[in-house]
Amino acid sequence: MSSRHLPKVAGIDPALPSPAHNPAPTSPSERPQSESAAPTAQDVSPVDQLAAVQDRLAGWISDLTTLHELTERLARTGTLDEALHELLRAGAALVGAQRGMIVLEPADGQGPETTVGLGLGPAELGTIETIPRSAASYGRILDGLPEKSGGAEGARTEVAHPDLRNEPDLDPRQREVAARLGYAASYAIPLATAAAGRLGAAVWLYDEPTEPVERQRHLVGLYTDYATEHLARQLELTRARATADTLREELLPSRLPRIPGARLAVRHRTGPRGGGDWYDALPLPEGALGLAIGSVTGSGPSAVAAMGRLRASLRAYAVMEGEDPVAVLSDLELLLRLTEPARSATALFVYCEPAAVTSGGAQGRQFVLAGAGHCPPLIIGERRTEFVETSLSAPLGMLSCWEAPSVEFDAAPGETLLLYSDGLLHRTGEPMDRAFARLQAAAASVPAAVRDDPGAIADHVLHTVLPDGLDAVDDPEDVVLLAARFDEA
Repeated sequence: MSSRHLPKVAGIDPALPSPAHNPAPTSPSERPQSESAAPTAQDVSPVDQLAAVQDRLAGWISDLTTLHELTERLARTGTLDEALHELLRAGAALVGAQRGMIVLEPADGQGPETTVGLGLGPAELGTIETIPRSAASYGRILDGLPEKSGGAEGARTEVAHPDLRNEPDLDPRQREVAARLGYAASYAIPLATAAAGRLGAAVWLYDEPTEPVERQRHLVGLYTDYATEHLARQLELTRARATADTLREELLPSRLPRIPGARLAVRHRTGPRGGGDWYDALPLPEGALGLAIGSVTGSGPSAVAAMGRLRASLRAYAVMEGEDPVAVLSDLELLLRLTEPARSATALFVYCEPAAVTSGGAQGRQFVLAGAGHCPPLIIGERRTEFVETSLSAPLGMLSCWEAPSVEFDAAPGETLLLYSDGLLHRTGEPMDRAFARLQAAAASVPAAVRDDPGAIADHVLHTVLPDGLDAVDDPEDVVLLAARFDEA
């Protein structure tokens, strides 16, 4: 007879060789009476014992491989929202559930608070939230459910409802919601660790009465411990970005001024690290208008703070000597060189006089412009779409003494002046000459029906130059677009 071959697991060979021949069968009458009822350890051959060990080892290897793959996928998520959805999907696979939800509610009260679902739409999540919080699984966890009864000290707090239809003492609303949404069982665990604290709770829903077995609970517990630490890091980044966004928004104009004969619109988006691009529009004495745009080097909170200081200083200089843009930028450059010698900045300031007779003899607006290393503005009208010719100049803080001549130009009624940051050009991913040509072509293609609306003009240029929009999370470039349309005053 052929010898019995032991199974191999993950390349591990059996430690013991197979027997040379099968042992002779033993009849029940030849066995001691004490062994006839049930097999003992002596009845199990070394081969069978080894096979059982290998089976157990194979299970452990499979579990570790699964956890490794799931944690790697979670580590690749770059935002808090992505991490929450990945946690839901992986947890559902580990416990064998079909749907689920996560309630994010950090214990420190600093937010953000949100609820995300797997296989549950906003209306269904809203229906679940109608269950009294004291009866809902996530509510009991978030409000401090005592440790799991009967378990060891420090055991994971969990709330399991294996059969919602037949469970006694269940809240009537909970049973009603389960019947309406078609789930028959639920399993909930906290998202909490000693280092991260309590961040929220995860709930998975089953279509049929069931509950995860001990192995599944162990695996999802290990996974959620890791996931909670990852969520804590994403939460910290989200809060930092929100703080930087709030600070930046407060440092930029809360609204654009109303100027007779001019309509203004702005579109801006900041990169994920928080950049230093800024803009301004301010009324000046005798009915004039000042328009400014610029950028400071660097990113993050320091760049945002420097941007705020630079913009505030330019406003003061513009009020005092706005009719001379060169003097405004010269003062700004001196301040930057004395107070922040390690930082440079680009800036462009336009002084717009009240409606007057232009050099061509027509009624229109006259402009005086000075630029320091910034992109030239663009004039958009029915008869022309062209860049304003400006002299080349280094950014502020790059030379021992900055100075550049001013440029004068006119704008007829109905024309729009477009100021923009170089981030708009960099986001195209093309060389600068091609990016400038792309911007000019986009401005020239503005439909006639929207040429009287500066906001629509800015939107058309953005969507044409950047077909994928401004929401690329991994793009570090800030984008600012300031459009001013001039009519007769």
